[in-house]
Parts: sequence; structure tokens; C-alpha cells
Amino acid sequence: MRSIEQTGQSPITRADVGFRSARGPLLISLMLSIGLVAIDSTVIATAVPSVVASLGGFHQFPWLFSVYLLAQAVTVPIYGKLADLFGRKPMMLLGIGFFLVGSILCGFAWSMVALIIFRAVQGLGAGAIQPMSMTIVGDVYTTAERGKVQGYLASVWAISSVVGPTLGGVFSQFVDWRWIFFINIPLCLLAGVMLMRHLHEDVVRRKPVLDYRGAVLLTTGVTLLILGLLEGGEAWPWVSPAGIGVPAAGLALLVVFVFVERRAAEPVVPLWVFRRRILLTSSLVSAGVGIVLIGLTSYVPTYVQGVLGTGPLVAGFALATFTLGWPLAASLSGRAYMRFGFRTTAIIGSSVAITGCLLTAFLGTRTPVWVVGAVCFVVGLGMGWTAAPTLIAAQTTVGWSERGVVTAGNMFSRSVGSAVGVALFGAIANFVLPDLAAASSRVFLSVAVVAILMGAAVVAMPRTPVAAQQ
Repeated sequence: MRSIEQTGQSPITRADVGFRSARGPLLISLMLSIGLVAIDSTVIATAVPSVVASLGGFHQFPWLFSVYLLAQAVTVPIYGKLADLFGRKPMMLLGIGFFLVGSILCGFAWSMVALIIFRAVQGLGAGAIQPMSMTIVGDVYTTAERGKVQGYLASVWAISSVVGPTLGGVFSQFVDWRWIFFINIPLCLLAGVMLMRHLHEDVVRRKPVLDYRGAVLLTTGVTLLILGLLEGGEAWPWVSPAGIGVPAAGLALLVVFVFVERRAAEPVVPLWVFRRRILLTSSLVSAGVGIVLIGLTSYVPTYVQGVLGTGPLVAGFALATFTLGWPLAASLSGRAYMRFGFRTTAIIGSSVAITGCLLTAFLGTRTPVWVVGAVCFVVGLGMGWTAAPTLIAAQTTVGWSERGVVTAGNMFSRSVGSAVGVALFGAIANFVLPDLAAASSRVFLSVAVVAILMGAAVVAMPRTPVAAQQ
């Protein structure tokens, strides 16, 4: 096979692409890997009382969530670049390895500080697994098939949003909270073995010049920026030396990063990513998706319980409709964009999402729970028809040697959007607390505004040719 630089095509062998029997176990491996990441994002939520009772450090437990998401977000662009240099398989296995080691260490944690550090190790693994899974899908499956496959992967997140908290509660109550991490050991090993056996890459080995300075600047800058957004108003006031200085320092380092990347031989994030209109707009859409996602998943349960007066189970049902609509729409999006094009499909999807988000702004103190669930389902349908086509459109404009960077950039934008959403909606809700009805109403109105801006980014997307085979 000729080098990737000569062909720009995927180094996956024809047998892997052509036969479903060869791709089935690989898809199962990807779904299992994403399931690990998705479940561990929420599994510890219901186990917090048991963890605190065992380790102490109640005031530190929010870091169990923040450090995991932070480590995941800041490493995504680096993994994307390394995947384009060395292949998807090594990066995916490295991510699974980090996640496995982190899970074992979390299970043996002797203090809250140790558990927080080990959660960061898990996050380093999660930072590779999600973008590599999406990139491998772009390598192995045709353009027509990717929407359906993304629906499968999205369904894993939907199932995990329910299974994660349930598992955390079951293990904490009937076994021991440490088993929420030990259960990952056989699952990581199974996913790794299946990936090694069923993903075959013919990558040309070479000695690239690694951009260490860029990697350090990017990681440090993004860490400070996201940390400032996540902890502002919580760990420190917004108007304080830390509240202003931490994100400002992050932005300054990112400015320096841009200048360094202009001269780097193998930049971590090539600047052409920001000059191509399709890539820029798809990243803006992804950021909007992240903001809307964190807004609904954080405040719909609060609204249903605190305002409508229901229990956690009913609140979970209301939100579950959102996570059901998303994979359903994503799995059907392939037929739509193959017929109408990526841009038209995404415009339809964003219109549905905007409609659903606007409806959330009219939810009141006497709204039936089933209406909340129906509105969330509509938003989920819209998001599924927006997120999948825009990502796939970006992937189809580049060859194998650039697809990792492009996919990771899209995933990174969603992570940054989620961090922005946490800060934005937290500030809005805290402004009118303890009036939960007013807080929820303002958050939902803000979600609708973000959805409208996301729709504007979709409209700004250029028309991208749809090819049946990449």
C-alpha cells in the first residue's frame, strides 16, 4: 500500500471495510469503550455519600467530577494529532490503558485527594477514547453508513445516563463503592482485546517532529481556561484575583500557542483548521451542542423535582426522553443527508432543536411531567439531526492523515461548550436563587438563545458534496 501522504485514504484494509462480519466486533469494541467513559461520567454521583463516609473530604468531592472532565477535555486535541501521526489503534489502546490503570488506582484510593488524582488518570484515558472512536468510524464506514453508526454510539450515552447512576447506587448500597471502578477492569480488557484483533491499520511508520512546546502551551492554557469556567462562582468569586486571573492567564497562553503553531513543523492544532469554513462552522455548532446539552441535563431534573415536586425517578424519565430522541435521529440522519445534503439536514435538525428549546422556556409550575418529556424528546431529535451531519460533513472534507485532528477538534469544541454552559447557567441560576421556578425559566430561555445561535452557525455552513464512499 502506498503511503498515507500519497493517497490521503484510510489505511484500513479492504477486508475490514467490505465485510460486516469483520466490522461487527470492532463496533462492539467501540461501543464498549465509549460506554466506559459515559458511565464513569455519572456513576460516582450516587456513590458520593459512601465515598465521603469512607474517605472524608466532603468539601473536595466536586473535584471528582471536574478533574475527570478537565483531563478529558484538554487532552483531546493532542490525541487527535498523535492519531494522525501514528495511527488510531495505538492511541485508542493507550486511552484504554490509562482508563484501566486509573480505574484500578481509584478502587484502591486511600484518601479523597488520591481519588481525585486517580480520576484525572481516568480522564486522560477518556480523552483518547471518545475522539478516537469517532475517527475510527470515519475511517471504517462509508459516508452513508456513518449516521447509523453514530446513532449506535449515541445510544450508548443514552443508556449510560440511566445505568451509570443506578450502578453507583447499587454498588454503594449492596457491595462497596470501590466496585464502581473495579468493574471496569474486565470491560477494559475485553474492549482492548477486541480492538487489537479486529482493527488492522497499515500506517507508514516515520519519525515526525513532535510539537512539545505547542502541546504544553495548549494543555496549560486550556486547563486554566476551563478550570476558571468550572470553578468560577464556586471555588472563588467571579470578581476576584483568581476569578479573573485564572481564565485570563489561560487565554494569554493560548495566544502564545497560536504564534508557536505558526512556525511548528507538525503543529498540534494546524491553523488551517480555523481557516476552512466548514471546519470552523462545524466546531461552532459542536460548541453550541455542548452548551445546550449541559443546560438541559443539569436543569431539567432540578426543575422537575424542585418545581413540579416529583421524585428522582420521574425526573430521570423526563430527561431520558432527550437521550432517546438523540440516537434515534442520529441513526436516521444518514438517509437524510445522503438525499438532501449535510447542510439541509442540519438546518432541519437545528430548526427542530430550536423549536424544542423555545418550548422549554414556556414550562411552568403546573406543567405535566409528560409534556416536559415530550419537549425534551423534540430537542433530542433536533440535536441528533444536527450533531451527526455536521461532524460527518467535516470528516468528509479531509483525508485519513487529517481526520484525527478534525474529529478531535469537533469533540474538543463540545467540551469547551459544556464548560462555558456550566459557568453561564450557574451564574444565571444563582442570580435568582432560591426561586427554582425563576432560575429554571431563565436557564431554559438562555438555552433557547444558544440554540438559535447554533442554528445560525448551521446556516453559515458551506454546502459540502456528499460522497457515498470515502
